[in-house]
Amino acid sequence: MITLDGNSQVCCHKSMPMLSNTVSLGRVFFAVGLVGFGILQFIYGDFVPGRAPAWPSALAGRLCWAYTSGVILVAAAAAILSGKKARWAALLVGMMVLVWAFFRHLPGLAAHPDAGVITNAGKALVLFGGAFAVAGSLPAEKDGFASAFSRIINSKDAFLILGRFCLGIFMVIGGVEHFMYADFVATLVPTWIPGAHFWTYFAGIALIAGGAGMMLPKTAYWAALLSGLMIFLWVLLLHIPRALAASEGQSRNEWTAVFEALAFSGIAFVVTRRRN
Repeated sequence: MITLDGNSQVCCHKSMPMLSNTVSLGRVFFAVGLVGFGILQFIYGDFVPGRAPAWPSALAGRLCWAYTSGVILVAAAAAILSGKKARWAALLVGMMVLVWAFFRHLPGLAAHPDAGVITNAGKALVLFGGAFAVAGSLPAEKDGFASAFSRIINSKDAFLILGRFCLGIFMVIGGVEHFMYADFVATLVPTWIPGAHFWTYFAGIALIAGGAGMMLPKTAYWAALLSGLMIFLWVLLLHIPRALAASEGQSRNEWTAVFEALAFSGIAFVVTRRRN
């Protein structure tokens, strides 16, 4: 006879492989997004993740920073994929985006918080929190300091919670913007899909529900899983076709959106990770 506890254990063990595969896939998506950002930085000579404000015109070294940080992004992606120093690579990426993108958006948010500035700052916040969530999802480092630091991090899944809240907050904001700017968002729906305004409002509701659900412990897993799937479908149905069809003047923006959405999808999958 199987007890209630026995049933729970069996269900738990059966669900763990799927959970592990989802988190691993999320890390792959995030790493591929980093590679894409790095390539774009070599093409356009600018820091891409988080859509930081333009390089200060009075300051030299724009190309040096773009190329150096581009190499760091690609190297960090390789570390995450290989599992070698992956936690520290993810943390480094998170700090780069926090300092060079998110913090530099703050003056603009204070001076003129329009939709564009809010959206770009939100994307920087997601990539910062998402990079830390990727670090929190990885096995602890074996060297002394890193191991001690990892135990502190994992005591309450601090980085995973950070990633969930950063992505969740941005999704709620994005969902609200779908209603505020419905006519513009409807133009982004592929023409072969009927009912552009319906899908605009539907996506807005889904973003708000997914973002809010991600921040609630009881619904966080399913909200993150379904949000990650939804965003990945947007990569395939919306972002890649738009990037392939983009004019030269719009190419950077559209390809950046491809790798942002892929990274966001990956972050959502990563934060499905739960304690055993």
